[in-house]
Amino acid sequence: MTGRHSGTRRVAWTAVVVLGLTGGSVLGGGAARADDGNGIEKLTAQQIADRSRDALMSARSLHLSMRGDLGVDRPSMTLELTLDRDGNCNGSVDLGHSQGSVRIVKRGDEVWVKPDAYFWKNQVPSGGSAFAAILNGRYMKGSASDPRLLGIANGCDLDTFQKLVSDNANNDRGTLNKGRKTTLDGAPVVPLTRMRDGQTLMMYVAATGKPYPVRITAQGDGADAVVGFSAFDKPVPTTTPPPDQTYDISALLGRTSAPV
Repeated sequence: MTGRHSGTRRVAWTAVVVLGLTGGSVLGGGAARADDGNGIEKLTAQQIADRSRDALMSARSLHLSMRGDLGVDRPSMTLELTLDRDGNCNGSVDLGHSQGSVRIVKRGDEVWVKPDAYFWKNQVPSGGSAFAAILNGRYMKGSASDPRLLGIANGCDLDTFQKLVSDNANNDRGTLNKGRKTTLDGAPVVPLTRMRDGQTLMMYVAATGKPYPVRITAQGDGADAVVGFSAFDKPVPTTTPPPDQTYDISALLGRTSAPV
């Protein structure tokens, strides 16, 4: 299925942005603590970055949002996913510029995807309109291990995202600066800023409870994007599409495991 790795690419890009702010060695700085008032504004910029990374790595589930331009030759896109360490996921990916969007639900080893008409037209120009007509607004359903859905399934796993962070947190180029404690959406935060490769990365770290990163922005070198984190440790919605709203992917695309 053309575009099948879109979810993985966008989750990976988010991890790169997180690394741009935290940098340093893997999980340096000890486990994050849920202090009352947490006091991170008294710490150095790197200590705050370390604690925010540790807090992010400790999350069992979260809601991840992205919107904006990712950089030169990278399309504008929007992503809204709630995902957990068990590989459950619920949300959508919009490729931007009317290139199509996909609704995604993953529960255990089962995956449901519902591409819109723009996706079929632009991402599957050969036969896409026929697939759209057969589905008639229904979800495709298949196994998470199906090669045609594997990229989406991997992008829906919080373990995948956290592993990208832990395996690659070894780049601390650029000076990391701490701003004054402020508020974001009515909640106290401490901003951190780093310049890197022509981009300005800014992360807002929660100044109460666990020092989670709650928003990251990337600007410059063609990028103008916002990444948000919320709903930490909240369960992924358990509702899955009913049988009368699904269509088996093998019946639609054929028995071959080759990507369409």
